[in-house]
Parts: sequence; structure tokens; C-alpha cells
Amino acid sequence: MILGSFQHQLCLLDFKHRRMRITVDNRIKKGLNAEYVEQDHEVLEKTRNQLGEYLSGDRQKFDIPLLTVGTDFQKKVWCALMKVPYGVTSTYLQLAKNINNQKSVRAVAAANGANSIGLIIPCHRIIGSDGRLVGYAGGLTTKKRLLKLEQSNVTLTDDEQCNFIGR
Repeated sequence: MILGSFQHQLCLLDFKHRRMRITVDNRIKKGLNAEYVEQDHEVLEKTRNQLGEYLSGDRQKFDIPLLTVGTDFQKKVWCALMKVPYGVTSTYLQLAKNINNQKSVRAVAAANGANSIGLIIPCHRIIGSDGRLVGYAGGLTTKKRLLKLEQSNVTLTDDEQCNFIGR
């Protein structure tokens, strides 16, 4: 994983070797009118600590200041992703419905894939309408492990899950 901050906010938490690495990096650099400089920062240390807690099953919510860089539509999708509860999965279609744009399923999927703040903006919680695991920057094996981690650390009633995903 690589992490990046800008003006005391996390703007990058992503898989180093993802397919869209150059595209994501260029979007962030252009959007912030900045170049990457390797150095540590307080927000990066806080992120690493909270990631460790998350991966050990001791954290379900992050409290890191975020700076998203993208189009208004992408930001709307990422905001909707933040509302998908820990331990729950949803679909691209449901995410499109949640932003009141049911016909934008493909655009929602593309915005989901363009997410540059993985785990905290939980794009790994989105699955195909048929229940299959689909697309993830870290690979499907990683996605499966993250979902298993979350589902083993949370107890939701059937009603809580159904109320969120609209079943």
C-alpha cells in the first residue's frame, strides 16, 4: 500500500501495484497541482496506526481527515461508499440507487474503481448484483479476505443488513 497526504489530509491510500496506478496518481497530482514527495507526516502515521487496528479486527471506523480528488460525480459515489456499514456488502446497482441515479450503474462502477483511498472509503464492500466478488484494485483474494475479516468482527441482524441494501 502507498499513502499520501496533502495539507494535513489523507489523499491516497492505495495498492502500489494496481492496474490504474498511473491514472490515479496523475489525477491526484493534477487535481492538487502537486508532485509526490517522499516524507512522513502525522496524518500518515495516524493512518498506519488505524489500518493496523482495522486489520487486527480492533477498528470498524476510521477518523482520518480525507481529501478526495476527482469529479463531482466520483465524490458523490465515494461519499455513498462511506455509508456502506462495516461488515455489509452492497451492489453497484444499489449504490447507484443510493445516489438517486439508478441508470448510472456503469459510471458508479467506474467511480468505485477510481477510488484512491481504499479501505477507509470501502469500495471492497461492493459486489456484483449476482453476489459474486467483482473488481478490486488489490485483487479478489484481498477483497475476499477484507470482507471475511469484517463479517467475522460484526454482528448485524438480518433486518439491519436488509434495510441498508434495500432488499
